[in-house]
Amino acid sequence: MSKMSVRRAGLLDARPIAQLLNQIILQGGTTAMTREMTADDIRALMTERPRNAWHLAEDDAGEVLGFQWIDQIDSLPPEAASIGTYARLGHTGLGIGSALFAATQKAARDLGYKWINADIRADNEGGLIYYQSRGFEDYGRKTGVQLDDGTQVEKVLKRFDL
Repeated sequence: MSKMSVRRAGLLDARPIAQLLNQIILQGGTTAMTREMTADDIRALMTERPRNAWHLAEDDAGEVLGFQWIDQIDSLPPEAASIGTYARLGHTGLGIGSALFAATQKAARDLGYKWINADIRADNEGGLIYYQSRGFEDYGRKTGVQLDDGTQVEKVLKRFDL
């Protein structure tokens, strides 16, 4: 792999983020998202709440290798951020998630969060390993979570204290 860098993502990054995410959604099995996202969907997520941060990992040619975001969601207390992490198919295990999480931790502290929550599908072995390796600890489970396509999954709740 060529040189990788991490930077804050902006609205102009919405299209490549959506493209990477849609590849993962179409493959299925790792994300709770079941419908494809448009660049407009991503821009809406980026702007709907003020306490969010999006980071992008890209190679020296500008290809998006992965992205991560944190955001405040209604089901969590105000001191907790929810996190999502996505790496380009075929590029896991190359340090993308580690580099993204270093930037995300700093952003979470700067935004005033005290901890980060990860809801991971119980059948997403790679996601469970990733968050465990970052220091996230299990604190709960959700059973019978229905996805948009009707699939029922179990989720593992993990927490990282800042």
